[in-house]
Amino acid sequence: MLQRLFSFKGGVKPQTHKTPSVQEPIAIAPLPSRLYVPLHQSIGGAANPLVEVGERVRKGQVIGGADAWLSAAAHASTSGTVLAIEEHLAAHPSGLPTLSVVIEPDGRDEWVERTPLDHRSLPPEQVREALRDAGVVGLGGAVFPSHAKLTTAAGVAVEELVINGAECEPYMSCDDVLMRERAEEIVRGIAIFRDLLAARQVLIGIEDNKPEAVAAMQQAVQDVGEDYQVVAVPTRYPAGGAKQLIRVLTGKEVPASKRSTELGVQCFNVGTVYSAYRALAFGEPVISRIVTLAGNLERPRNWEVRLGTPLRDLVALGGPKADTDRYLMGGPMMGFALPSLDAPVVKASNCIIAASPTMFAPSPPEMPCIRCGACAEVCPHELQPFELYWFSRARNFGKTQEYHLFDCIECGCCSYVCPSHIPLVQYFRFAKSEIWSREREKNGADAAKARFELRNAREEREQAEKAARLAKGAAARAAEKQARAVVAVEPAAADSAADSAVSVASPQLKPADAPAPVAAIAPAS
Repeated sequence: MLQRLFSFKGGVKPQTHKTPSVQEPIAIAPLPSRLYVPLHQSIGGAANPLVEVGERVRKGQVIGGADAWLSAAAHASTSGTVLAIEEHLAAHPSGLPTLSVVIEPDGRDEWVERTPLDHRSLPPEQVREALRDAGVVGLGGAVFPSHAKLTTAAGVAVEELVINGAECEPYMSCDDVLMRERAEEIVRGIAIFRDLLAARQVLIGIEDNKPEAVAAMQQAVQDVGEDYQVVAVPTRYPAGGAKQLIRVLTGKEVPASKRSTELGVQCFNVGTVYSAYRALAFGEPVISRIVTLAGNLERPRNWEVRLGTPLRDLVALGGPKADTDRYLMGGPMMGFALPSLDAPVVKASNCIIAASPTMFAPSPPEMPCIRCGACAEVCPHELQPFELYWFSRARNFGKTQEYHLFDCIECGCCSYVCPSHIPLVQYFRFAKSEIWSREREKNGADAAKARFELRNAREEREQAEKAARLAKGAAARAAEKQARAVVAVEPAAADSAADSAVSVASPQLKPADAPAPVAAIAPAS
């Protein structure tokens, strides 16, 4: 049965530039002389180091444990020796370092003992824990821990499991070649996720500019049932956005205030389900990924690269041309300029673009906004980017939130069409970072205030308890003193009474008189 397609609002149709990097099959990148494996490669908390400097590790060994629920483990990408656990430059727009494990490969590439698991014979919670411990996260770029997305609220049924193979970002082709070459393993991974979610139907969305991938996936699902459908969707950026693809395939509009699971839909990237299959079926954690090398290169291609490989080593495989002046990670629409090639490949590294002035000419000078409304017409979330721009520029962050700043997915459509060449997404990222920073400061201040109040309350309680103890002790001592006084007075009183009785019953003796023996005293007459 043909799947009915819907449409999403806005979007643009930039040049795709994908052909050069798909002419050759996936190649295996050689091991570098050093690996820099960050302990924080996903949304949520960072992994905690579980190894020590000088320790020998094996390929696939856990080197960072996922202690938080929203976290993912980190693993050694090969066997070797831990040289350091230190801050190292990260592949991030900020250029800030992150705690990383530095490994010197020994060339043996010796695996740790692997334990394959059959998800059908285990409780779902145990399967989710295995995925977390294997470091499985969203490989489409969001790097959200997959085990968390496989947990649904009680009473919520997932009707459609959407598999995202759209890959709408220009230059990027890692998902395309993965579907062409490893379609059967992707489908096996889909089956695992479908079982965990008890989804009724599987919809695999692929943009129609990838006919080879569409054909490979259609072949792979032939024997798994009619409830698996491979759907070629119109090529329009950002069709690869989760909410946009869900809209195209199901007609369901996911509101900003809701999760897609509340509408009975969940979405995963093709690379994610592939890595989940390898993790469970072979006991192989996520230690590598497919990376597109594209742009101003002699040899554009897709490479399977170990996580932690310096980008400098990877880029060298592509043969950068002489006029390359910078590198982008993630594509020209949503990506960012890399601060340095000393940063390593991480789970989010889906595409590296070598750029030159002729490929990406310097942006013309920013001109004033003319309120033409072109940005609003292409926004897939029906926001008003020009309004957000004014409020962001004026640092009126309260207003940006009123105008739904955090609904913006930073797809770049607004910047792409702006006739005034305003880098709108940069303004929005700035506003978001400022809001987050202020929230962290406020939360820190609130936490400090709470700690101060708790400390004061504790000190007051301790003082009150001490005063109560002192008062109790003083009262006890007073009571004891009084009791001793009573005990001392009673014998004295008894002696005094006896003396009085004797003086009344006996004649008055003169001091000089000697008392006679008691037996000789005669009764008084």
